Amino acid sequence: MKKLESTLGNMVIVLTLVSLVAAGLLAVMNEVTSEPIRLQAEQKEQNGIKKVLVIGADQAVTVAPAEVKKVDEQEYTIYKVTDAQGNALGAAVKTSVQGFSPNLTVMVGFDAEGTIKGYEILSQAETPGLGANVPTWFQADGKGSVIGKNPAKNNLTVSKDGGEIQAITASTITSRAFLKAINLEYNALFGAGEAHGNTGATNTQK
Repeated sequence: MKKLESTLGNMVIVLTLVSLVAAGLLAVMNEVTSEPIRLQAEQKEQNGIKKVLVIGADQAVTVAPAEVKKVDEQEYTIYKVTDAQGNALGAAVKTSVQGFSPNLTVMVGFDAEGTIKGYEILSQAETPGLGANVPTWFQADGKGSVIGKNPAKNNLTVSKDGGEIQAITASTITSRAFLKAINLEYNALFGAGEAHGNTGATNTQK
């Protein structure tokens, strides 16, 4: 086979062919992997909703299509859940606020009366060893537990601000942000008035 002459034109042709082949392969790979990735993300979301509402993995439930709601420029994603008989089990609400770092994303499960069933931190970049404790600090066995409390009945702000909740040690900013997210989510879901959690944490959208 005759060796391709090393000219600028030939180099451009070769690079173009290589680019086209690479682009084609990437398109095929994307087509092959996009659906499994979508299904995996969907399953993870469904598991998260069940987790914050304390629903057994095997319990049959129906999750209504996500409702995206915006209140005062703050965006919320609401997932309403019913059991097999159509009875309301509550709703999971997701939003993002700014704590020590931007985009502390919190999903909270509320029952039909607004009592907190559970929560999960979906993303965060808080201070390691301090604010990073937020996934566990406010759980049922944590020092600042919010489980079983209702934003309409309990003052869900840190004790330093006159509230009922013990802040994470040396991480009041993160604690305020987390509690603000809960109050805002409750208000978005139930259409309540001003949240207890307006304590200086900054709203961000996700």
